[in-house]
Amino acid sequence: MMNDVKPRGRPPSPAAREKALAAAHAILMEEGFGRLTVEAVAARSGVGKATLYRNWTNACELAMAALIDGAPTEAGPTENGLKVALTAQMRALVKAFATTRGRQIAMTLAAADPESEMTRAFRNRVILSSREAGRQLITEAVRRGEIPPPVEIETLLDMVYGPVFYRILAGHQPLNAAFADGLADNAVTILTVPRP
Repeated sequence: MMNDVKPRGRPPSPAAREKALAAAHAILMEEGFGRLTVEAVAARSGVGKATLYRNWTNACELAMAALIDGAPTEAGPTENGLKVALTAQMRALVKAFATTRGRQIAMTLAAADPESEMTRAFRNRVILSSREAGRQLITEAVRRGEIPPPVEIETLLDMVYGPVFYRILAGHQPLNAAFADGLADNAVTILTVPRP
């Protein structure tokens, strides 16, 4: 009988992950996306490259995680209701891309090959992670009896998060708190409308 193979090395600690994200964020803000490498983050944070690669596939994923570190891709506290939690998530996501570096990354994304590492990192670390956090917020609101179960959650999540990413890439309107608040308000309105 074969033994189960265990992954080599220790699991990444939350403290090491936070140190790496802080270092990556500092490099991103001070020097720009082009200077953010796994080697630079390892040197600045003191976190080994092996640990970094256990958390992020490459420097692009690490850059995206550093840019949006915190609330945007994680379901936050929901005890104050879905609207408060969703508004906080949307504001944090919008705020990350409203920075100078965030706008520069958005412009780079707009010109990037759809299959480039950066585009894949944006899709995985920002779009899909944000949608998953939204799904968790909605699921928790349904469990509490705050809203009825949505008929088609995938379409709903596209409707909630699609405008953020469209505005990031198109740049035709500002990314600000009013925009984030309006998206959260509209989402909660749709979710709470009684069905016949």
